[in-house]
Amino acid sequence: MSEGALSGLLVLDLSENVSGPYCTKLLADYGADVIKVERPGAGDPARQAGPFPGDRPDPEQSGLFLLLNTGKRSITLDLASERGAEIFKRLVQKADMLVENYRPGVTAGLGIDYAALSGINPSLVMASITYFGQDGPCRDWNGCDLVAQATGGLMALTGESGLEPLRLPLEQAEFQAGLNAAVALLCAIYFRDETGEGQHIDVSVQEAVASILEGALTAYSYSGYVMQRIGPRHQHKCPSTVMRARDQYVHIQSGAYWDHFAALVEAPQLMEPRLASVFRYRYADEVEAAISPWVERHAAEEIFDRGQEWRIPVAMVLGVEELTSDPQYEARGYFQQMDHPRAGRLAYPGAPFRMSRTPAEARRAPLLGEHNGAIYAGMLGLPRDYIAELEDQGVI
Repeated sequence: MSEGALSGLLVLDLSENVSGPYCTKLLADYGADVIKVERPGAGDPARQAGPFPGDRPDPEQSGLFLLLNTGKRSITLDLASERGAEIFKRLVQKADMLVENYRPGVTAGLGIDYAALSGINPSLVMASITYFGQDGPCRDWNGCDLVAQATGGLMALTGESGLEPLRLPLEQAEFQAGLNAAVALLCAIYFRDETGEGQHIDVSVQEAVASILEGALTAYSYSGYVMQRIGPRHQHKCPSTVMRARDQYVHIQSGAYWDHFAALVEAPQLMEPRLASVFRYRYADEVEAAISPWVERHAAEEIFDRGQEWRIPVAMVLGVEELTSDPQYEARGYFQQMDHPRAGRLAYPGAPFRMSRTPAEARRAPLLGEHNGAIYAGMLGLPRDYIAELEDQGVI
């Protein structure tokens, strides 16, 4: 592997499922040496989550696991055993960062919370990701992505007016929390490099959701205004919504010049003063009714092309099956093909941002315990017969 932006940093990854693994995936793809510590025999529960090639469950072929664990090394270790805890603490002495997303109190019960580990390595930066944070009355509540979206305020804003709240698809809250943790870790590493001092980072998935509510919270704080669900429409921009074109859905939004937009969609009635004003969102039904005949007559790609000619931000709504063949993604080489010894050759999303000097370098996800030998014999110098004994006892 070429030198990455985070080369030289050793990260211990105790996390499972989505939030923590996404955090450490970002670090690994940009050069950090991430050692994923998994439970002997079972590994990360994400290994049991689909999709699987051919719908045949296999812990080495989980699409979720393969996506979230690129570039990492995997070891198996029973942290609850005395020998396992001893070996883990030897790894901590060498580590720069540690990421975990157990429930609050679990690491303390295992004797590997920040208070214990900072005594072993005072410069360690440790991130703990939980659904509600390390303190507060909800600290010990069970959580999931849906719970975080609900209690973070996002669901209340998602869905059609007058109907029930909806969750955003996939694990959006977990991914946001993982991103927040990665940013926090890099901030803490910068501080550590300046002072020599490590620290503990407390990431709440609920708060990660509340942090992305745009102006909803400030609007309420300023004036008591409560934003309501309005489906695909924007709260104040009009039009800014999804409409059906002749062949598929498109997103329709006006540009900077309203008269240009009215001319594009061949709707001169949009120039009436009340519809041309900045308060036209109050008449969204009328605005969209004036636009829809033109939209329905044209194909989505034609709408997109003509919108770009007029510098008006309309867009086609692409399905997942269309992304890998989209010319923009193809031109930038966003999707990357990687070979895996069990899952075969698959397309993976590329780097979420690009660095000119130290670009991300994606490498396949590890097999369960694939790097036990390299870590235990190579890094820690444990004798081979002792490693075999640990295997027989189920410690690794």
